[in-house]
Amino acid sequence: TIPGVSGGTVAMVLGIYDRLVTAISRCDNTLAGQVFRRRWREAAGRIDLGFLLTLGVGIAGGILSLASVMKVLLQDHPSGVNAVFFGLVAGSCLVVTRSIGNWNGRRVAGMVAAIVVTFLVVGVPSDTVDPVGSKWFVFFCGVISICAMILPGVSGAFLLKVLGQYDRIIGLISDVVHGQATSESLLVLAVFAGGCLVGLIGFSKLLRWLLASFRETTLAVLCGAMCGSLRVLWPFGNRDLEGGMIPAVLLSAGFVVVLLLDRMTRRNEPGHSED
Repeated sequence: TIPGVSGGTVAMVLGIYDRLVTAISRCDNTLAGQVFRRRWREAAGRIDLGFLLTLGVGIAGGILSLASVMKVLLQDHPSGVNAVFFGLVAGSCLVVTRSIGNWNGRRVAGMVAAIVVTFLVVGVPSDTVDPVGSKWFVFFCGVISICAMILPGVSGAFLLKVLGQYDRIIGLISDVVHGQATSESLLVLAVFAGGCLVGLIGFSKLLRWLLASFRETTLAVLCGAMCGSLRVLWPFGNRDLEGGMIPAVLLSAGFVVVLLLDRMTRRNEPGHSED
C-alpha cells in the first residue's frame, strides 16, 4: 500500500524472507498431488501453511485497516514516514552485507549493477505510462507488481503507479471494504489477483533456486536493490530546522531497530556464542 517501500525489503528486515520464498515456491505438482490424494497434513507441512496463513491474515489486516492511516501520514508527514523506512532499509542493507562472508569481483559487480538499475527504476516518474483498461493488462500488472513485492528494493505499489493502475486498484479495494463493489469491480480484482498468484508462484521458484545455488551472490544483488531503493525514501527535502531534525531522529531510530532485531535473531540461532 506504500509506493516506494518493497514488501521484499520488509520481509528481509524482519528475517522471514527465505522462509516466505521457500513456502510459496512449493506450490507445485507435488502439492497438487498431495491435495488430490487428500494428504492434508503432508500438504500443509510442505508449504508451511501455518506461517502462510498467519502472514496472510497480517497482510489482509494491513491492507484493510492501515491503508487509510498510511495515506494520511504520507500526505501530512511524508518526511517522517520516509525517514523511518529509510532507516529500516539502510539498516537491513548493513545486516545483509555483513551476512555475505566472502566478497569477490562477481558479487561486488552484481551489487553495484543492482544499485544502479534500482536507482534508475525508482526514479521513473509515476505518471510515465497512460492507464490501460483491458483485463489482460490488469493481469499483467498483477504479475509485475507481485514480483516486485517479493523482490527487495522494488516496490510493487510503485510499479502499479508507473503502470497507471495504482489508483484504480486501491479504489476498487476501498469499494469492497465499504460495501460498494460491483460485479465489474470484483471481476477486475479477481483478474488482478490471478496475475498476482501466477507471478508470485513462478517468481518465487526462481528466487528459491538462486538462493539455493548462488546464495551469497543473490544476496549481494538483493542488497544492491535495497540500497538503490533508498533514493525514493530520502526524507530531507525540507531544509528548515524542524524538517531536518525530526526525520534525522526517526531515521536513526529505524536504523537502530533493525540492528537490534538482527542481534536478537543471532542470539537465538543454534550454536551462537557471545564471543
